[in-house]
Amino acid sequence: MAADRGDFQMALSVPLLAEYDDVSSRPDVGITIPASAVDAIIRRIAMVAHRQQIYFLWRPILPDPKDDMVLEVAIASGATHIVTFNRKDLRLAAQFDITVLTPAGFIRLLP
Repeated sequence: MAADRGDFQMALSVPLLAEYDDVSSRPDVGITIPASAVDAIIRRIAMVAHRQQIYFLWRPILPDPKDDMVLEVAIASGATHIVTFNRKDLRLAAQFDITVLTPAGFIRLLP
């Protein structure tokens, strides 16, 4: 709802959206809501997010190559924040003046 109000804008690339879809459908991820609800959330993110083209690949820069996609979208879009539970693997985002926050930390920043 905060994104709909314009309190912040998400950036997303097609490969990153595909990764979200893949990870969220894995049975070992621990998602306990119905698959239809997960699909609806991913569709909503795709509708609301700014579709960012990636013209320069920074990889490999992070320990996990899948995290490189997140950092590349953030850099290309001029993002000031990355919101993730995986803060430790994205520490290098600070070199690009990008703050990495947990979802709870980000929610505290919202008006």
